[in-house]
Amino acid sequence: MYLAHFGLREFPFAITPDTDFVYRAHDHRAAMNMVLLALENGEGFIKVTGEVGTGKTLMCRRLLQSLPADVVSAYLLNPRLTPRGLLRAIGEELGLPRSVGVGADERGLYGLLESELMSLVAEGRRVVLCIDEAQALPLESLEALRLLSNLETGKRKLIQTVLFGQPELDARLALHPLRSLASRIAFSARLDGLHLEDFASYLRHRLSVAGWRGPDVFSFGARLMLWRASRGVPRVANILAHKTLLLAFGKGRHHVGLRLAWAAVRDGAGTPRRIAPRHWQGANS
Repeated sequence: MYLAHFGLREFPFAITPDTDFVYRAHDHRAAMNMVLLALENGEGFIKVTGEVGTGKTLMCRRLLQSLPADVVSAYLLNPRLTPRGLLRAIGEELGLPRSVGVGADERGLYGLLESELMSLVAEGRRVVLCIDEAQALPLESLEALRLLSNLETGKRKLIQTVLFGQPELDARLALHPLRSLASRIAFSARLDGLHLEDFASYLRHRLSVAGWRGPDVFSFGARLMLWRASRGVPRVANILAHKTLLLAFGKGRHHVGLRLAWAAVRDGAGTPRRIAPRHWQGANS
């Protein structure tokens, strides 16, 4: 494709979450710092929400990489599990053999997890559970998480949970049966689209990581077009930016102007457009 044309080692605008391409936008830095502080303070539940493509999975992976050495982490990517399946999955993430608790009911699984968690605490370890796509958790499984959070010593929770989810997670937690769980979430963060200034730096950053060493590829007009079309949402922006580079390569160019950006946006007319950055007040917001 266009890698050799632009002197790139890899595609700069792939949509697969890759921590090598992390761009620390102001709002994302604030959200990450909030999560780390809440974990350090011993909070049992923390919530991070955002629309599709705003970087929740990437932030989750960054968080797992940022945890101190004394933390044992558990990560669930596909949480559409029954309460029993959820408890077993957590056990496996903590290192329990799959054979443990095969025939156990929920009460037995809570007992096995409590024993393992107490052993880790005795070793001076903390346990952090990160659940991505948490909006997919059935109500019964969310309640199972609340019951699991009841496990504690006299001074600390045996397990801390960070929920990453789409806005539907907020709607679920607002339901009457989950009011007890919702009341335990003391810290929440919301990921929105990038501001225009961050958006320009985001495009430059990804190109630089991929190997670009020349001047800005995107003109101001092109950046503004892509920002408005994507509403600053990284995943949508990546799709559109990739298309612009393909179009530039096809024309033998190393610079993307407004016309090429408009062609990419027009070609991607079906991309989501309902997500707006927090401060949507025109080009200088």
